[in-house]
Amino acid sequence: MNDGTASRCVVITGASSGIGAGCAVGCARRGMTVFAGVRDLRAGDALTAQAGDAIVPLRLDVTDGDSIRRAAEVVTERVGQAGLAGLINNAGIAIGSPLEVIPLDRLRAQLEVNVIGQIAVTQAFLPLIRLARGRIVNMGSIAGRGTIPMMGPYSASKFALEALTDALRMELHPWGIEVSIVEPGAIATPIWEKSMKTALDVESGVSEEGKRLYGEAAHRVKEMVDQAARRAIPVDAVVQAVLHALTAAKPRTRYLVGNDARMRALMVKWLPDRAQDWLLRKALKLPDRA
Repeated sequence: MNDGTASRCVVITGASSGIGAGCAVGCARRGMTVFAGVRDLRAGDALTAQAGDAIVPLRLDVTDGDSIRRAAEVVTERVGQAGLAGLINNAGIAIGSPLEVIPLDRLRAQLEVNVIGQIAVTQAFLPLIRLARGRIVNMGSIAGRGTIPMMGPYSASKFALEALTDALRMELHPWGIEVSIVEPGAIATPIWEKSMKTALDVESGVSEEGKRLYGEAAHRVKEMVDQAARRAIPVDAVVQAVLHALTAAKPRTRYLVGNDARMRALMVKWLPDRAQDWLLRKALKLPDRA
Protein backbone atom coordinates (compact mmCIF):
# COMPACT_ATOMS: atom_id res chain seq x y z
CA MET A 1 0.00 0.00 0.00
CA ASN A 2 1.30 3.42 -0.88
CA ASP A 3 0.86 4.72 2.69
CA GLY A 4 3.37 2.16 3.93
CA THR A 5 0.98 0.25 6.19
CA ALA A 6 1.17 -3.13 4.47
CA SER A 7 2.92 -5.83 6.50
CA ARG A 8 3.39 -3.51 9.48
CA CYS A 9 2.62 -4.99 12.89
CA VAL A 10 0.72 -3.30 15.70
CA VAL A 11 -0.45 -4.28 19.18
CA ILE A 12 -3.82 -3.11 20.50
CA THR A 13 -4.90 -3.59 24.12
CA GLY A 14 -8.54 -3.89 25.15
CA ALA A 15 -9.54 -5.17 21.72
CA SER A 16 -12.47 -7.31 22.87
CA SER A 17 -15.13 -4.73 21.99
CA GLY A 18 -15.85 -1.10 21.31
CA ILE A 19 -13.02 1.19 20.25
CA GLY A 20 -10.35 -1.49 20.59
CA ALA A 21 -12.24 -3.93 18.35
CA GLY A 22 -12.93 -1.18 15.83
CA CYS A 23 -9.25 -0.21 15.74
CA ALA A 24 -8.21 -3.84 15.30
CA VAL A 25 -10.48 -4.34 12.32
CA GLY A 26 -9.62 -0.92 10.87
CA CYS A 27 -5.87 -1.53 11.06
CA ALA A 28 -6.24 -5.02 9.59
CA ARG A 29 -8.21 -3.65 6.65
CA ARG A 30 -5.38 -1.18 6.02
CA GLY A 31 -3.00 -4.11 5.55
CA MET A 32 -1.47 -4.24 9.02
CA THR A 33 -0.91 -7.35 11.09
CA VAL A 34 -2.78 -6.75 14.34
CA PHE A 35 -1.98 -8.43 17.65
CA ALA A 36 -5.34 -7.92 19.33
CA GLY A 37 -5.03 -7.97 23.12
CA VAL A 38 -8.01 -9.70 24.75
CA ARG A 39 -8.56 -11.30 28.14
CA ASP A 40 -10.79 -14.00 26.63
CA LEU A 41 -9.61 -15.53 23.36
CA ARG A 42 -13.20 -16.09 22.28
CA ALA A 43 -13.38 -12.33 21.71
CA GLY A 44 -10.33 -12.69 19.47
CA ASP A 45 -12.11 -15.34 17.42
CA ALA A 46 -14.91 -12.87 16.76
CA LEU A 47 -12.35 -10.37 15.43
CA THR A 48 -10.72 -12.88 13.09
CA ALA A 49 -14.17 -13.71 11.76
CA GLN A 50 -14.43 -10.07 10.65
CA ALA A 51 -10.91 -9.44 9.35
CA GLY A 52 -9.31 -12.85 8.83
CA ASP A 53 -5.74 -13.87 9.55
CA ALA A 54 -4.51 -10.27 9.66
CA ILE A 55 -5.73 -10.27 13.27
CA VAL A 56 -3.78 -12.42 15.73
CA PRO A 57 -5.63 -12.77 19.08
CA LEU A 58 -3.27 -12.16 21.99
CA ARG A 59 -4.20 -13.05 25.56
CA LEU A 60 -3.36 -9.88 27.48
CA ASP A 61 -4.49 -8.48 30.82
CA VAL A 62 -2.93 -5.06 31.44
CA THR A 63 -3.14 -5.53 35.22
CA ASP A 64 -1.25 -8.85 35.19
CA GLY A 65 2.54 -8.60 34.89
CA ASP A 66 2.94 -12.24 33.84
CA SER A 67 0.28 -11.84 31.17
CA ILE A 68 2.04 -8.77 29.77
CA ARG A 69 5.42 -10.54 29.77
CA ARG A 70 4.03 -13.61 27.96
CA ALA A 71 2.27 -11.41 25.40
CA ALA A 72 5.51 -9.52 24.69
CA GLU A 73 7.33 -12.83 24.24
CA VAL A 74 4.73 -14.05 21.74
CA VAL A 75 4.92 -10.84 19.73
CA THR A 76 8.73 -10.78 19.83
CA GLU A 77 8.85 -14.32 18.46
CA ARG A 78 6.52 -13.37 15.62
CA VAL A 79 8.03 -10.03 14.53
CA GLY A 80 11.72 -10.55 15.35
CA GLN A 81 14.05 -7.71 14.40
CA ALA A 82 11.36 -6.06 12.26
CA GLY A 83 9.86 -4.73 15.47
CA LEU A 84 6.49 -3.07 15.99
CA ALA A 85 5.07 -0.23 13.93
CA GLY A 86 2.58 0.71 16.60
CA LEU A 87 1.17 0.21 20.08
CA ILE A 88 -2.38 1.35 20.80
CA ASN A 89 -2.96 1.56 24.55
CA ASN A 90 -6.74 1.29 24.53
CA ALA A 91 -7.68 -0.90 27.51
CA GLY A 92 -9.68 0.99 30.09
CA ILE A 93 -12.57 1.02 32.54
CA ALA A 94 -14.83 3.80 33.82
CA ILE A 95 -15.72 4.13 37.50
CA GLY A 96 -17.85 6.97 38.78
CA SER A 97 -18.54 7.90 42.40
CA PRO A 98 -18.42 10.86 44.76
CA LEU A 99 -14.86 10.92 46.04
CA GLU A 100 -15.96 11.12 49.67
CA VAL A 101 -17.58 7.70 49.53
CA ILE A 102 -15.73 5.72 46.83
CA PRO A 103 -14.25 2.48 48.21
CA LEU A 104 -10.49 2.87 47.90
CA ASP A 105 -10.11 -0.53 46.26
CA ARG A 106 -12.32 0.75 43.43
CA LEU A 107 -10.20 3.87 43.05
CA ARG A 108 -7.06 1.72 42.95
CA ALA A 109 -8.64 -0.49 40.28
CA GLN A 110 -9.47 2.56 38.17
CA LEU A 111 -5.88 3.79 38.28
CA GLU A 112 -4.39 0.30 37.92
CA VAL A 113 -6.15 -0.33 34.62
CA ASN A 114 -6.14 3.14 33.08
CA VAL A 115 -2.75 4.40 34.27
CA ILE A 116 -0.38 1.76 35.64
CA GLY A 117 -1.48 -0.81 33.07
CA GLN A 118 -0.73 1.58 30.19
CA ILE A 119 2.83 2.12 31.35
CA ALA A 120 3.39 -1.58 32.11
CA VAL A 121 2.39 -2.49 28.55
CA THR A 122 4.41 0.36 27.06
CA GLN A 123 7.53 -0.71 28.96
CA ALA A 124 7.13 -4.29 27.72
CA PHE A 125 6.77 -3.39 24.05
CA LEU A 126 9.05 -0.35 23.75
CA PRO A 127 12.12 -2.39 22.68
CA LEU A 128 10.13 -3.66 19.68
CA ILE A 129 8.78 -0.19 18.91
CA ARG A 130 12.30 1.22 19.02
CA LEU A 131 13.47 -1.40 16.48
CA ALA A 132 10.87 -0.26 13.94
CA ARG A 133 10.84 3.38 14.98
CA GLY A 134 7.16 2.77 15.60
CA ARG A 135 4.50 4.87 17.24
CA ILE A 136 2.46 4.88 20.43
CA VAL A 137 -1.19 5.94 20.53
CA ASN A 138 -2.84 6.32 23.94
CA MET A 139 -6.61 6.26 24.21
CA GLY A 140 -7.54 9.17 26.41
CA SER A 141 -10.83 11.00 26.74
CA ILE A 142 -12.13 14.54 26.82
CA ALA A 143 -12.61 13.69 30.51
CA GLY A 144 -8.84 14.02 30.70
CA ARG A 145 -9.18 17.77 30.12
CA GLY A 146 -12.20 18.54 32.28
CA THR A 147 -14.22 16.53 34.76
CA ILE A 148 -17.77 16.61 36.03
CA PRO A 149 -19.08 15.74 39.50
CA MET A 150 -19.16 12.01 40.33
CA MET A 151 -16.69 11.18 37.55
CA GLY A 152 -13.53 12.18 39.43
CA PRO A 153 -12.01 8.66 39.50
CA TYR A 154 -12.32 8.15 35.74
CA SER A 155 -11.26 11.70 34.91
CA ALA A 156 -8.24 11.42 37.22
CA SER A 157 -7.05 8.40 35.28
CA LYS A 158 -7.42 10.21 31.97
CA PHE A 159 -5.79 13.40 33.29
CA ALA A 160 -2.86 11.19 34.32
CA LEU A 161 -2.70 9.66 30.85
CA GLU A 162 -2.41 13.14 29.34
CA ALA A 163 0.69 13.81 31.46
CA LEU A 164 2.20 10.40 30.75
CA THR A 165 1.67 10.91 27.01
CA ASP A 166 3.39 14.30 27.11
CA ALA A 167 6.32 12.85 29.05
CA LEU A 168 6.69 9.87 26.73
CA ARG A 169 6.53 12.09 23.65
CA MET A 170 9.50 14.12 24.89
CA GLU A 171 11.45 11.20 26.37
CA LEU A 172 11.19 9.10 23.18
CA HIS A 173 11.99 11.93 20.77
CA PRO A 174 15.69 10.92 20.41
CA TRP A 175 14.60 7.64 18.76
CA GLY A 176 12.04 9.22 16.46
CA ILE A 177 9.12 7.54 18.23
CA GLU A 178 5.94 9.59 17.87
CA VAL A 179 3.46 9.52 20.78
CA SER A 180 -0.13 10.75 20.41
CA ILE A 181 -3.26 10.75 22.54
CA VAL A 182 -6.81 10.43 21.23
CA GLU A 183 -9.48 12.32 23.21
CA PRO A 184 -12.97 11.13 22.27
CA GLY A 185 -16.23 12.53 23.54
CA ALA A 186 -19.28 10.27 23.62
CA ILE A 187 -18.66 7.20 21.44
CA ALA A 188 -21.18 4.39 20.92
CA THR A 189 -19.50 1.49 22.73
CA PRO A 190 -20.39 -1.01 25.49
CA ILE A 191 -18.47 1.11 28.04
CA TRP A 192 -21.69 3.02 28.78
CA GLU A 193 -23.50 -0.12 29.95
CA LYS A 194 -20.41 -1.39 31.77
CA SER A 195 -19.82 1.90 33.58
CA MET A 196 -23.46 2.15 34.61
CA LYS A 197 -23.32 -1.37 36.05
CA THR A 198 -20.11 -0.48 37.90
CA ALA A 199 -21.72 2.68 39.28
CA LEU A 200 -24.65 0.64 40.61
CA ASP A 201 -22.23 -1.83 42.21
CA VAL A 202 -20.33 1.01 43.89
CA GLU A 203 -23.56 2.66 45.01
CA SER A 204 -24.78 -0.55 46.63
CA GLY A 205 -21.87 -0.36 49.08
CA VAL A 206 -22.40 3.30 50.01
CA SER A 207 -23.77 4.06 53.46
CA GLU A 208 -27.24 5.53 53.92
CA GLU A 209 -25.61 8.81 54.95
CA GLY A 210 -23.58 8.83 51.74
CA LYS A 211 -26.74 8.23 49.71
CA ARG A 212 -28.48 11.06 51.55
CA LEU A 213 -25.63 13.45 50.84
CA TYR A 214 -25.05 12.58 47.18
CA GLY A 215 -28.13 10.72 45.97
CA GLU A 216 -29.75 13.62 44.12
CA ALA A 217 -26.52 14.75 42.45
CA ALA A 218 -25.67 11.18 41.44
CA HIS A 219 -29.12 10.81 39.88
CA ARG A 220 -28.64 14.00 37.85
CA VAL A 221 -25.25 12.86 36.57
CA LYS A 222 -26.68 9.46 35.59
CA GLU A 223 -29.37 11.26 33.59
CA MET A 224 -26.75 13.32 31.79
CA VAL A 225 -24.64 10.23 31.05
CA ASP A 226 -27.71 8.48 29.66
CA GLN A 227 -28.39 11.46 27.37
CA ALA A 228 -24.76 11.49 26.22
CA ALA A 229 -24.97 7.77 25.41
CA ARG A 230 -27.97 8.42 23.18
CA ARG A 231 -26.02 11.13 21.31
CA ALA A 232 -22.85 9.01 20.98
CA ILE A 233 -21.21 8.86 17.56
CA PRO A 234 -19.91 5.69 15.84
CA VAL A 235 -16.57 4.11 16.72
CA ASP A 236 -15.29 4.74 13.20
CA ALA A 237 -14.56 8.37 14.05
CA VAL A 238 -12.01 7.23 16.64
CA VAL A 239 -10.60 4.58 14.30
CA GLN A 240 -9.85 7.24 11.69
CA ALA A 241 -7.98 9.32 14.28
CA VAL A 242 -5.93 6.30 15.35
CA LEU A 243 -5.07 5.43 11.76
CA HIS A 244 -3.90 8.99 11.14
CA ALA A 245 -1.74 8.87 14.26
CA LEU A 246 -0.18 5.61 13.06
CA THR A 247 0.40 6.51 9.41
CA ALA A 248 0.60 10.29 8.87
CA ALA A 249 3.98 11.76 8.03
CA LYS A 250 3.49 14.21 10.88
CA PRO A 251 0.91 12.90 13.36
CA ARG A 252 -0.81 15.26 15.76
CA THR A 253 0.06 15.12 19.42
CA ARG A 254 -3.67 15.24 20.34
CA TYR A 255 -6.80 14.18 18.48
CA LEU A 256 -10.15 15.54 19.66
CA VAL A 257 -12.97 13.32 18.39
CA GLY A 258 -16.58 14.51 18.36
CA ASN A 259 -18.25 17.92 18.59
CA ASP A 260 -18.93 17.44 22.30
CA ALA A 261 -15.21 16.89 22.91
CA ARG A 262 -14.35 20.04 20.96
CA MET A 263 -16.90 22.11 22.88
CA ARG A 264 -15.64 20.85 26.23
CA ALA A 265 -12.05 21.57 25.22
CA LEU A 266 -13.00 25.15 24.38
CA MET A 267 -14.69 25.55 27.76
CA VAL A 268 -11.61 24.30 29.57
CA LYS A 269 -9.32 26.53 27.55
CA TRP A 270 -11.21 29.81 27.75
CA LEU A 271 -13.55 29.82 30.76
CA PRO A 272 -12.43 30.42 34.33
CA ASP A 273 -12.90 27.47 36.67
CA ARG A 274 -15.80 29.03 38.57
CA ALA A 275 -17.61 29.88 35.34
CA GLN A 276 -17.27 26.26 34.23
CA ASP A 277 -18.47 25.07 37.63
CA TRP A 278 -21.55 27.29 37.36
CA LEU A 279 -22.40 26.09 33.85
CA LEU A 280 -22.02 22.43 34.81
CA ARG A 281 -24.16 22.87 37.92
CA LYS A 282 -26.88 24.50 35.85
CA ALA A 283 -26.69 21.87 33.10
CA LEU A 284 -26.87 19.06 35.65
CA LYS A 285 -29.50 20.85 37.79
CA LEU A 286 -27.39 20.21 40.84
CA PRO A 287 -28.38 21.58 44.24
CA ASP A 288 -26.76 24.89 45.16
CA ARG A 289 -25.39 25.94 48.52
CA ALA A 290 -27.85 25.90 51.39
